Amino acid sequence: MKRKKAAHTTMSQIDRVLRSNLKLRHLQMLVALDQFRHLGRAAEFLSVTQPAVSKSLAEIERMFGLALFERSTRGTEPTPYGDSVVRFARSVLADYDRTRDEIAAVASGAAGRTSVGAMVVAMPVLMARAVEMLKAHSSQTTVLVEEGDLTRLLPKLRLGELDLFVGRLEPGYAAPDLETEALHAEPMQAVVRPGHPLAAKRRLGWADLAKERCVMPPPWASLRVKLDQMFFRDGVHPPADIIESASFLAQISFLQQRDAVAFMARSVARHFQQQGMLKVLALKVPIELPPVGLITMRGRRRTPSTQQLIECLRRAAGVKPGR
Repeated sequence: MKRKKAAHTTMSQIDRVLRSNLKLRHLQMLVALDQFRHLGRAAEFLSVTQPAVSKSLAEIERMFGLALFERSTRGTEPTPYGDSVVRFARSVLADYDRTRDEIAAVASGAAGRTSVGAMVVAMPVLMARAVEMLKAHSSQTTVLVEEGDLTRLLPKLRLGELDLFVGRLEPGYAAPDLETEALHAEPMQAVVRPGHPLAAKRRLGWADLAKERCVMPPPWASLRVKLDQMFFRDGVHPPADIIESASFLAQISFLQQRDAVAFMARSVARHFQQQGMLKVLALKVPIELPPVGLITMRGRRRTPSTQQLIECLRRAAGVKPGR
């Protein structure tokens, strides 16, 4: 039945629905239904009745001539068609929110708004300096910063929920729809809490770290593979007592609570050493890593605030104008 329905759904019909027939309330309902996977909970979130949600979904499916969600006793699950329409809905709603915020900012006398996804490697030094520069130029510009890694932030960038990504430019994530710009290299350093027994040693080897508790990057991170290789190169196995996390808060917590060793970008490690929160170990970490840089969507118009922040990030990284 679904294949038969799909066969009768023409490209012109889909185009007409996407361009003209879908209303904002339809898009909000689709996103809520995808988020909660339950008619009742979606209705509660939208402050409408469950029959109203069912009626609205049936109306949208009639427009497309396709089943967008499967209903069962366990709830609702999007079909492959539903997944595509929900992605479209999220993208449109993100553009709507951005435009609304920009209009409100102009009306209130503020300069604008930009949304940035940033990795830990960029947060305490590069991002902080760039935002300070931006605020010095336009104090009422709002910068929304969401911390995470590429796997979590790139989908949000593609959907339009973020204007910009700042972090390591992992080559495995390169794609034709993304525009990248390298800003600077950022090597790694091993760190511990102040007062840790290893902090006082002037000469350290990977064999010393192999006996310690460690906070390591997740298994899928390229850094994790390279760190493991450093231990094997010195003829020892990587530590057995480990916690896997890319979270800075997790690293700091386990440095303090478990006396663990962690690995951080040099600028981050030195910044928090100055704050007295950790100690950089006297261990060379000769690992080649991707540079820290920017990722934007190719061909997407940048808001003035986003472009201004990009210029501030370049200056904070020491990139010469016109490079």
